[in-house]
Amino acid sequence: MLQISRRAAQIAPSATLAIDTRAKALKAEGKDVVGFGAGEPDFDTPEYVRAAAHRAIDEGRTRYTPVPGTLSLRKTIAEKFLKDNGLAYDVSQIIVSSGAKQSLFTALSVLVNDGDEVLIPSPYWVSYPEMVKMVGGTPVFVPCHHEDGFIVRPEEIEKRVTDKTKALILNSPSNPNGSVIPRATLEKIAELAVQKQFYVISDEIYEKLIYDGCEHVSIASLGDAIKEQTVVVNGASKAYAMTGWRIGYAAGPAKIIKAMSAFQSHAASNANSIAQYATEAAISGEGKEVADMVRAFDERRKLMCELVNDVPGLAADLPHGAFYMMMDMRGVLGKRCGDTVIDSSNTFASLLLERKCVAVVPGEAFGAPGFARLSYAVGEEKIREGVRRMAEFVASLT
Repeated sequence: MLQISRRAAQIAPSATLAIDTRAKALKAEGKDVVGFGAGEPDFDTPEYVRAAAHRAIDEGRTRYTPVPGTLSLRKTIAEKFLKDNGLAYDVSQIIVSSGAKQSLFTALSVLVNDGDEVLIPSPYWVSYPEMVKMVGGTPVFVPCHHEDGFIVRPEEIEKRVTDKTKALILNSPSNPNGSVIPRATLEKIAELAVQKQFYVISDEIYEKLIYDGCEHVSIASLGDAIKEQTVVVNGASKAYAMTGWRIGYAAGPAKIIKAMSAFQSHAASNANSIAQYATEAAISGEGKEVADMVRAFDERRKLMCELVNDVPGLAADLPHGAFYMMMDMRGVLGKRCGDTVIDSSNTFASLLLERKCVAVVPGEAFGAPGFARLSYAVGEEKIREGVRRMAEFVASLT
């Protein structure tokens, strides 16, 4: 009997995109939906970036580029790493891809063999474990505790290191919980990685979105040894409101980037040429647009946190990065909505969307049962309206 592969059959669809798809379907039916689900800035791409794309088109820069990206963009990315992170990379150590997601997948593809274990702090971004399974690896979850602000403890990582451990995925600032890993914690993780000899894949896509005077530290900057074991992943999507342009990039040891380039040459070739030129402009011309966006997110997170904490049965801690917060909804577990018991955040999210047209992502998708992820990448008016509807929904439970 003809069937799809076992590897494909074990992959779960993205819960984030599933919620977003259902929310869009309701909108298409004429419903007024407040979406706290998808992780996408609601700001327009800055005008100077759009102008660079127009110039690229007008100048005929619409052909294939080198697989790892244009030389000028890779030079610009190298300058960014040196300026922002204190990391010196040659252009041969940088690869540009069709989004940070592709960079992550390609890195895993060239590092992980069948049966290798990849450590993933939990709560985690929904795609990490699925990507690991897609390349034949085994995800091993490292629990992070609510009382620690969901910041991973190095000793919890160490307890799960085996002779099969190949890599650790780090994400700071974090999706889904907005946590920022402190320098001291990263130093201990770096020491452990060097001692136990495993790679680190450091997803730093939310690097620019940070608040409360917190410091973003790239683990690769903490010494030559850990730098030689780290692939740093970043991109244009979040910082420059360029989600649809699909440009990500990775930097790391030359042998790894060479292997990633060979893999990408067969899987996808080069990233979009026009978007590459736009990204070069975005990074080299970064100015007040990014700072203005960060200020807006800062105010929105404070507002959302305050409003959620005013709802009996719901709670949230103030996140320090990205544009997400984890809402603790354990206070409503066991209550009923009509004949349905709220037995999980899956049930909560489904009923909230159908009854009140508010989209949130259930915590089970991130390895955090009893929580739901809210994105505050929406305007203040929608935040107020969405939380008001949530309050009405919670008040209706018996």
